[in-house]
Amino acid sequence: MYLVQSKAGAIACMLFSLFFLGTWPALLTFLERRGRLPQHTYLDYTITNLLAATFIACTVGEIGKSTVEQPNFFTQLSQDNWPSVLFAIAGGLVLTLGNLSTQYAWAFVGLSVTEVITASITVVIGTTLNYYLDEKINKAEILFPGVGCFLIAVCLGSAVHASNAADIKEKLDYFSNDSKNGVGTKGVTNSKQTNTDTVDTHDMENGVASEVKAKAGTALFLIEVENKRAMKVFGKSTYIGLAITFFAGVFLALFSPAFNLATNDQWHALKDGVPHLSVYATFFYFSISSSLLATILNFTFLYRPILNAPKSSVTSYVNDWGGRGWALLAGLLSGFGNGLQFMGGQAAGYAAADAVQALPLVSTFWGVILFGEYRRSSGRTYTLLAGMLIMFIVAVAILMASSGKRK
Repeated sequence: MYLVQSKAGAIACMLFSLFFLGTWPALLTFLERRGRLPQHTYLDYTITNLLAATFIACTVGEIGKSTVEQPNFFTQLSQDNWPSVLFAIAGGLVLTLGNLSTQYAWAFVGLSVTEVITASITVVIGTTLNYYLDEKINKAEILFPGVGCFLIAVCLGSAVHASNAADIKEKLDYFSNDSKNGVGTKGVTNSKQTNTDTVDTHDMENGVASEVKAKAGTALFLIEVENKRAMKVFGKSTYIGLAITFFAGVFLALFSPAFNLATNDQWHALKDGVPHLSVYATFFYFSISSSLLATILNFTFLYRPILNAPKSSVTSYVNDWGGRGWALLAGLLSGFGNGLQFMGGQAAGYAAADAVQALPLVSTFWGVILFGEYRRSSGRTYTLLAGMLIMFIVAVAILMASSGKRK
């Protein structure tokens, strides 16, 4: 099997992983905002996510001659390595619970803030655990200041969400007052801004589209998005979204340490003479458990949806081809992104590999470009957003600088 040996190779894996893992959440958010049910999207995502892991295991995991110390993927399937397999399965289970939670959190608090908070919690908890599991191969004097920067980013992310929620409320309140006074819509951005968009409010109430397309960030734009999306979030408490986000972050913080235990057996659970589970075999078992739980939960959510999502059925899911290609692509990106993260982590330490949690930098880019997040927001929101992203960039640079080399 092929193993990444150098620090440069490990960092290259992390950078590709960063792009993939930062892009797939944007694709799922894109579909939810256009009315596709989260249950349908995640079921499609799960299929290609598992296919990606299987492809990596059967190709890269089979490169080169199998040895006693480093057996190839198929050889390990028949070995007595069940303690490590159970750690891999546990990692897959917590990853699914975290990813499913973030899928609903995106609807409530937006792509950018969700990814920043969950990624930062993942680093604060997961990186600390990985540092000790990896026998401190990463430089603590560099690593933990980076972890502290991620923690500051969590606080700033929460502040960004609160500020943006206040901006949205102000836009909608101003829009409502104008409509009642017969002014029509002004596409309000805040109490000091207007634009030239106009619309007959009677047409809007009857679902007729405006002749003039609403500008991103205006009240009319927000209403149009709300009308299209699968999950309706207007009027919901902002604390619901933040609670789901923090819940997701805790689960996502545990999957990397579980994967670390599966591949390196720090607790000496394997019998003498049994080789450690390879990163590819671990990823395969990890992905099977993740996909199985995701399938069970999402089939359940078709008939018993959570957070007021619409009901569906297996028949409706099978016939729902709108956006299926994007959902399948998201699964591939996530699968290859996770695989590259683990390959880099096995070489340079899983604590350093948590630098891929910089994925909010990519997600925020897509959030602004694709969804118009933070358009026409207040100066306060822009200041907090800039501070959050700068702190994130600093944290990632510090974390990558702490990379070590596994013996």
